[in-house]
Amino acid sequence: MKTQLRSSRVVIIGTGAVGATTAYTLLLRERVSELVLIDANKDKALGEALDMNHGLPFTGGVKLWAGDYSDCADADVIVIAAGASQRPGETRIDLLKRNAGIFETIIQNIVKYNDHAIILVATNPVDILSYVTLKKSGFPSNRVIGSGTLLDSARFRYLIGQNKKINPRSIHAHIIGEHGDSELPLWSLANVAGIDLEFSDQDRENIFNSTKNAAYEIINAKGATFYAIALALDRIITSILQDEGSVLNVSTLLENYNGVSDVYLGVPSIVDRSGVREVLDLKLSDQELVQFQNSANKLKSEIAKLEL
Repeated sequence: MKTQLRSSRVVIIGTGAVGATTAYTLLLRERVSELVLIDANKDKALGEALDMNHGLPFTGGVKLWAGDYSDCADADVIVIAAGASQRPGETRIDLLKRNAGIFETIIQNIVKYNDHAIILVATNPVDILSYVTLKKSGFPSNRVIGSGTLLDSARFRYLIGQNKKINPRSIHAHIIGEHGDSELPLWSLANVAGIDLEFSDQDRENIFNSTKNAAYEIINAKGATFYAIALALDRIITSILQDEGSVLNVSTLLENYNGVSDVYLGVPSIVDRSGVREVLDLKLSDQELVQFQNSANKLKSEIAKLEL
């Protein structure tokens, strides 16, 4: 649905491949009234804004401009897509030191002008940087959200659909944990219309490995991933602005969740105008529980190295 329930502003910080593609997706789908692009390279933000504005006669009435941090003042959602890009052969965790420093400056500038928006983090490693954003911003945890494993789950559903020759929109399946190498598939809950899906061990291994390694494959092939993550961010933003209460696998702060506390991980959560309204309590198998806790411990060990 394109029609907005109320006037809304989304600010996108970082106009690299992910930020610019997300802005273009929001523009095409007419999700917002106002769309602001901010980048340390002001010419880049200006160029992206001009390019998109020249297409407005073919779309709708979105007001879009290249701005600065003062434009965050009236923002409903602030997307952070700025930071160093993942290089071929580099893990998301390898990005941590480079991007944590960048985030320090970004968050200081956001909170100077806004204390009420929802901050949506897209930069990798997204779970740890969401935690950094929480600590540096002072915002309540429900209003600091990471893109989490929403894209991973979409990849998982697509690959299951390919295997079963079923439209992926009809597949119910989750990837949870880190958006990264320690993520885990919930085979125990994968279903179509409530009917459990059966797979051979080899099919399970192939589907999950293709899910987990999808970003590496795309980065090696073309240098970056941006189309699907832009669609995932659009989905989260729409659920927020239209107060949908949709269940999305976003990264959120966990407290006493399957034995995990004080860390951001991707889990199914109800997302509405307040941000993350509720985290859904999944019943994990014994093996899944161990994997989930291992994923949490991995990230907590990296967080412990940071000065927060």
